[in-house]
Amino acid sequence: MDFTDIMLSCKSHLLSEDVKKNLVAVAASEHGGHKVSFPYFMAFCSLLNNMELVKKIYLHFTKGDTHTEVTKEEFAATSAQMSHMTPLEIDILFNLCSFLSNGGSRVTFSDLEKVAPYRATKAVLLRPIAEVKAVAKPEDRGVGTQVLESTYRFFLGSIAGACGATVVYPIDLVKTRMQNQRTGSIVGEIMYRNSWDCAKKVLRHEGLFGFYRGLLPQLVGVAPEKAIKLTMNDLVRDKFTDEKGNIPVYAEILAGGMAGGSQVMFTNPLEIVKIRLQVAGEVVGGHKVSALGVIRELGFTGLYKGARACFLRDVPFSAIYFPVYAHMKLKTQDEEGRNSPLSLLGSAFTAGVPAAYLVTPADVIKTRLQVSARAGQTTYAGVLDACHKILREEGFAAFWKGVRVHAAHL
Repeated sequence: MDFTDIMLSCKSHLLSEDVKKNLVAVAASEHGGHKVSFPYFMAFCSLLNNMELVKKIYLHFTKGDTHTEVTKEEFAATSAQMSHMTPLEIDILFNLCSFLSNGGSRVTFSDLEKVAPYRATKAVLLRPIAEVKAVAKPEDRGVGTQVLESTYRFFLGSIAGACGATVVYPIDLVKTRMQNQRTGSIVGEIMYRNSWDCAKKVLRHEGLFGFYRGLLPQLVGVAPEKAIKLTMNDLVRDKFTDEKGNIPVYAEILAGGMAGGSQVMFTNPLEIVKIRLQVAGEVVGGHKVSALGVIRELGFTGLYKGARACFLRDVPFSAIYFPVYAHMKLKTQDEEGRNSPLSLLGSAFTAGVPAAYLVTPADVIKTRLQVSARAGQTTYAGVLDACHKILREEGFAAFWKGVRVHAAHL
């Protein structure tokens, strides 16, 4: 029996369809015919039995990037560090991948997948659920498929956004009250010495539920906000990503900025309602404020008050956050290309804190424009007017009010 017959009869379960089609060519390239040596046969079988190890070696070298092209020398050096593969096994691997990819001396993860396609198991999830696509090849992704993928991402973003908003909402309330505190309008108006003092007074005078004033509009808005932002970022990134999965930095920044801007028209009305409910409990005995009451008072156009400041906050924030997060997530992947919850948290922290810090002045201006000023408080006609009056009455430091809780919230 020749090599092909032996492999098809004894080791068929290890052979992908692509490998079966190229067995004759591979054997002929090595030995000039259909027969091979016993060491070659054993090395070939060992390679197929250990393809998961081969993938781990590849991912360890590329730090989780499945599109990087790896040379035989680079693969051999990494293999020697992790788990030794024989030179013959490596030669067979690269020769086989060369046939499967129509030539070339380098391999990618897709070449390894052709040798041993991924098989789903109950124990291991090789791909993050948010990155699952309906089809493998970009050319097979029609409009309908892209819509389904976007809907899937929208759903995931909605759930994640709602859960996250509920957990950090008390921090958001403290941030809003600190940013709205005027120090130049009325003598003795200062209500909170710092964020901790604000939190203690909310708990003392309004109870635990006081931290959740305005939560409902936040929940209504945060799901589509996160979902729209994530979906837009993915859509724009997909348009600029080449066949190897690479995307230029400027495209990442553009995708993030467009993602941040896309949410404003939907979320600004909900945010202004939320902010007015958050500050309503500051004055004891004040008239009761409800979400419907705020909507009736403002009307349709009034709900977009502060939208320009919202753009000034959200566009730069997302333009910074998304590219940094994507790169940090790639840097913190393990040798199998997966991220642990801790690495994801660290990536989000690294991306979110500087982004939140840099856009805090825009957030302060937005808050001042959207709250309902009490008697004697300074009012603002727009972004530039607010910027001028805050600087004149309270100084430059006022633009950074609540910066620590803002960073913690985001």
